[in-house]
Amino acid sequence: MDNPWRTLSSRPVYDNPWISVTEHRVVKPSGGEGIYGVVHFKNRAIGVLPLDDEGFTWLVGQYRYTLGQYSWEIPEGGGRLDEDPLHAAQRELKEETGLEAQEWREILRMHLSNSVTDELAIVYLARGLKQGDAQPEDTEQLQVRRVPFQEAYRMVCEGEITDAISVTAILRAKLMMLDGEL
Repeated sequence: MDNPWRTLSSRPVYDNPWISVTEHRVVKPSGGEGIYGVVHFKNRAIGVLPLDDEGFTWLVGQYRYTLGQYSWEIPEGGGRLDEDPLHAAQRELKEETGLEAQEWREILRMHLSNSVTDELAIVYLARGLKQGDAQPEDTEQLQVRRVPFQEAYRMVCEGEITDAISVTAILRAKLMMLDGEL
C-alpha cells in the first residue's frame, strides 16, 4: 500500500543515548498540514519468558519511574541494534534472574506503541533452565519470583501484569500450550 503521508520538513527536538525525538511537518492523508512527533529507540526491546519442566516461570518486579508504580514483568531489557537479539536475551535473563537456558525459541515480534515510536520488541521462550547468580544493572532494584505459569497467566487476566511485552508473551505462551506447541 502506498504511503498517504508526505513529509515537508523534519527537525530533531531531543536526543540522549537511548532515544531521539523528531518533529515532522507533514501533509496528512486528508490533505491538511500538521505535525507528527516520532520517538526513535536506539535499542530493541528484548523479553524472555523462562519456563521450566515443572510449569513455573520467573517474574521480575521493579519500580517503574515512568509509571510511578511497581510492575511485575517477565525478564526484559534492551539490546543494541547491532547486537544479535538472542545474545541480548541471554544476557538479560542472566542479569535479572541468574538463569541460563539450554533451549531458546523466538515466539514473537511486536511494535510497541507504533503511533509514536518505532520500537521493536523481540520475545524468546527459554527452556532447559539452570540457576546461577543474578547480576542486575545499577538502575535495577529487582525482586525475582518463581511462580506457576498459570499464576502469571491469572495475573495478566486480572490486570496485575500490565507491561505490554509481558502480557503478550504470557498470552502467546498460553496459546502455544493450548495448541500443543508447548
